[in-house]
Amino acid sequence: MNTTPEPQRIVLAGVHGYGRNYLPVLRELTAEGVATLVGVCDLRPVPAEMLEGLGTPVHGPDLGALVRETGADVAVIATPLHTHTALGLAALEAGAHLQLEKPPAVSLAEFDALREAAERLGLVCQVGFQSLGSGAPEHVRTLVREGAVGTVRGIGAHAAWSRDTAYYQRAPWAGRRRLDGVDVVDGALTNPLAHAVATVLALDGGTVESVETELYRAFDNETDDTSCVRVHTSGGLAQGRPLVVAATLAAAEQQPPVITVHGDAGSISYWYTEDRVRLTRPGSEPVETTHGRTVLLRDLLSHLAAARDGAADPAPLLVPLASTEGFMRVLESVRTAPDPRQLPAEDLPGEGGARRRVIPGITDVVVEAADQLALYSELPRFAALAGRAA
Repeated sequence: MNTTPEPQRIVLAGVHGYGRNYLPVLRELTAEGVATLVGVCDLRPVPAEMLEGLGTPVHGPDLGALVRETGADVAVIATPLHTHTALGLAALEAGAHLQLEKPPAVSLAEFDALREAAERLGLVCQVGFQSLGSGAPEHVRTLVREGAVGTVRGIGAHAAWSRDTAYYQRAPWAGRRRLDGVDVVDGALTNPLAHAVATVLALDGGTVESVETELYRAFDNETDDTSCVRVHTSGGLAQGRPLVVAATLAAAEQQPPVITVHGDAGSISYWYTEDRVRLTRPGSEPVETTHGRTVLLRDLLSHLAAARDGAADPAPLLVPLASTEGFMRVLESVRTAPDPRQLPAEDLPGEGGARRRVIPGITDVVVEAADQLALYSELPRFAALAGRAA
């Protein structure tokens, strides 16, 4: 008798943008017999070579209909930000579990609608914050719980990236706060550097009580590209002390983002794009470790397979939808904040005729904000940079 489990059936919504990053793991899962791609939902034709090694999935523009037609177990949604909720709800109502790219929604109300639907239908949703698939966050939490850095004074993250006009011209929704009256919220902290926010909140693990935002822009867009947020939580690792994320897409040179747990007896630095952690204490040599990372789609499929096989208590998802509520509360504060203020910036040549915007000295500002657990407006360096009196 053949006891080999049937491959789980997957539909992929969005192939031409970020969704193409799912294709390699889908090929691996197909080769392993774990999953099969049965459907592709996209408004544009998909070249056959993109789907090489993935069989002959059904194509269609209606995700709900595609899930029903193919009997899909899982819908992977990697479409523009402002389409996540409608597509997620359609897939859930059609009976599919979700692998949903970040941000899960573009408003707290939409997030609540997704969560209610998943709970009502008995389906699960994993959110694509890949950094939370790493073993590094738990290692950091263990160090803190063991007293490695003493009492936590706060957690700060700084991210200095460089983007150009081509980045904002790649799609009609890019760089927009709203499009045709619909929220998009494509800001530095809610899309390209959303992982910094989500990872800081996951490290802390508390309930968000308050959010302060400061939004600025160097590019000629609606949205923020240079931003700072300070969050206070209850019941978390930081024990109510500040969590600060300072970010820019207008740096002179791109650097890997760093999250630092500041303690009164040392610090822990975590490069979340590299899964690398450094413990620094006075009088001791720094200790560095690197950590493995689980692919979130694999984690979702393992969870569903365990449930299907009758496991009484399958391992929880690494990034279940409910765990991202704190991130959504930050996004909601960004969404409802005043429009970002323009900052003086240099206009420099980019690649292929694109233009870059660089705010002189901004990298030092984002680092200082994260180190001082301060908002930009509290830093004399930023006041000078912004052309205001200190």
